[in-house]
Amino acid sequence: MTAAADLILYGGEVHTLGDEDEVYDAVAVRDGRVVGLANDYDAEFLAGTGTETIDLGGRVVIPGFVDAHTHMETVGQHGVHADLRGASGPEEVTERLAERASETAGDEWVLGFGYDESQWGGDADLSQADLDAVSETQPVAAIREDMHTATVNGVALAEYGDGMPEGDVVGDGRIVEDAVEVVYDATEPDPEETKSLVTAAQREANEKGVTAVHDMVRRSHAPRAYRELDAAGDLSVRVRVNYWADHLDAVLETGLATNHGSDMVEVGAIKTYTDGSLGGHTAKLHEPYADAPDETGTWVVDPEELADIVERADDAGLQVTAHAIGDAAVDAVLDAYEDAADDAGERRHRVEHAELASDDAIERMAALGVVASPQPNFLKWAGSDGLYEDRLGTERREASNRFGDMLDAGVAVAFGSDCMPLDPLLGVHHAVNAPADGQSVSVTDALRAYTSGGAYAGFREDEQGTVREGALADFTVLDASPWEHVDAIVDEVGVAMTVVDGDVVYDAR
Repeated sequence: MTAAADLILYGGEVHTLGDEDEVYDAVAVRDGRVVGLANDYDAEFLAGTGTETIDLGGRVVIPGFVDAHTHMETVGQHGVHADLRGASGPEEVTERLAERASETAGDEWVLGFGYDESQWGGDADLSQADLDAVSETQPVAAIREDMHTATVNGVALAEYGDGMPEGDVVGDGRIVEDAVEVVYDATEPDPEETKSLVTAAQREANEKGVTAVHDMVRRSHAPRAYRELDAAGDLSVRVRVNYWADHLDAVLETGLATNHGSDMVEVGAIKTYTDGSLGGHTAKLHEPYADAPDETGTWVVDPEELADIVERADDAGLQVTAHAIGDAAVDAVLDAYEDAADDAGERRHRVEHAELASDDAIERMAALGVVASPQPNFLKWAGSDGLYEDRLGTERREASNRFGDMLDAGVAVAFGSDCMPLDPLLGVHHAVNAPADGQSVSVTDALRAYTSGGAYAGFREDEQGTVREGALADFTVLDASPWEHVDAIVDEVGVAMTVVDGDVVYDAR
């Protein structure tokens, strides 16, 4: 006799999002796995005396969202320090930082995360004077949402400026790249604070329907925190830890290997930079910036060093994932993969962001079997009056973030948020309603890129990313159908419930 299910979700639309998107009324779960897909009548036969049954009330079930590129500590910072996301301008940033300053003592740093001046209109920008108004005795830093750029006050510059590379201090309190790393080093959380940050982050992830993340970890206690939470049974999101290239020697010495770990915490790739960001004029381009004709960006890790990292990691059987935004950076990553890897597709090496991938680069990604890991929420900057227009001009703006072209070429695409913000439905909305044809994709393809795409990038497509018998019971329950609200997914579709390993970890019904 077949054992009864632990959980049955019924009375809804259960989308498998497989090669064929089959739709059922109900899904049954036992021991953290899907054991049945059925109509409501047949699902009743899978119930027993101890089965939890949940009436979906017509809601939509899809596989749990897999965020293939995020920074969980940064997500958690929004709940601990000043949350600057959505601030309307310098005045509101200053107000939020001042409120945080009132909660800190002595010479403690006052930190805020997530501002985006490109949304403020006109020439509004954040300056040292704005942050000096917050405190003239404590160091203050506002970290832009791209995490490559920050604004600091005079105290921070006086105490830490000598350690910042001169070229990365760009004036009026604005710092970029390695200068920002000085702030990160000075404010690095200890193990206890790190655990509180990732706990806050997993709560936000579950609220957004995220059941798994690929976390980019650098000089952090997060891997320890994840494993402690896992051992205690307190981890409600699956975590793939991508270790920064700074840790490559340690990864090799300790014998860590890609895909090793538990069902909840596993080793992922070796992560490296190549260039910076478009917002900071540090993404590496073949042609100059439209608004800075003498600049083509910065190599954060130059092609020679990149090639060495890729070769060492690939020789050790490790997956590599490389940040590359500008077209020159994307080409450099593909060159390194092509030179170092006998089969880049077998390793599933990845290009993170790939914002300005050319026709040739897209063809090479497909031919090499390289995974593209872009962020569809970045399309919020791709309108005719957005950041991309300022930095790149119209032609290159319309040729950015080419998700549709990538899929058409046969590139494996895994969507992530880069925590700008951590919100898959926002990304799906932008991907479906992109301003240029080569950028846009269907609702189904956008959802797949945020589910099975991430599963494939993490070597878990056999058990994650689709709803089918034997798969992990990780679901996102939506309160409305994105297929029926195509023009306004982000406004009209919300997350009603999140299920991880067969357990309801978030319920907003």
